Amino acid sequence: MRKIAVINQKGGSGKTTTTVNLAASLAEKKRKVLLIDLDAQASATSWYGVAKDTKGIFPVFAENASLTETILKTEYPNIDLVPASTWLVGIDKRLAQEVGSEMILRGQLDNAAIKKYDYVLIDCPPTLGVLTTNALCAVDEIIVPVETRFMALNGLVHLLETIDIIKKRLNPKLKIAGIVPCRVDGRTKHAREIVAELETNFKGMLFKTAIRENIKLSEAPSFARPIIHYDERSKGAEDYRALAKEVIKQEQK
Repeated sequence: MRKIAVINQKGGSGKTTTTVNLAASLAEKKRKVLLIDLDAQASATSWYGVAKDTKGIFPVFAENASLTETILKTEYPNIDLVPASTWLVGIDKRLAQEVGSEMILRGQLDNAAIKKYDYVLIDCPPTLGVLTTNALCAVDEIIVPVETRFMALNGLVHLLETIDIIKKRLNPKLKIAGIVPCRVDGRTKHAREIVAELETNFKGMLFKTAIRENIKLSEAPSFARPIIHYDERSKGAEDYRALAKEVIKQEQK
């Protein structure tokens, strides 16, 4: 079982888009996927057509509930979901004085019932609070979607520094599975320059697949469908299928 957090502290980076659509593309390849939504905005939850009127994963952190009790079936084969909700908004304050609060999710993923999945993908909040720290302590790998804008590069450097601290202090197994350039508009010189800079400065970390700017990909969440089920012939579907192939290929090394 591979446990992967999809993380970027900058909003609009393609984090939820990548989590949702990578999960669907892996599931299409017969991998069993558990998608965990840790973002109080619950965007991944909505994208899979699940209502936000439940507490979702909140009781796992605040009421000592079992993660397995929060797992929902989705309408798609091979994908289960642990939903988020607005109940998560105040969780940082609630857990601030609790000893070992950063390890709650790690303990839950050790449950034998979770071992049936090939992948656990975690959609992290766009902040480096207690929920994101939980994800980084619970997983072995990280995927970092990066918007192809200049300011995103500065944020990436800061994020990698934070990941290094977590690795040294809390989770020595943590490694970067890859960085994914997102919202790439190949028609613009700026986007091409950012991709080139990523290739130069983060050599060995970058996936070969880049997620192209695509109107169908932008429309898909409004219809609560992953891109491969919304428009299977779109560039977005093509790109996320390619990314899934790369992720699977990593297992052959």
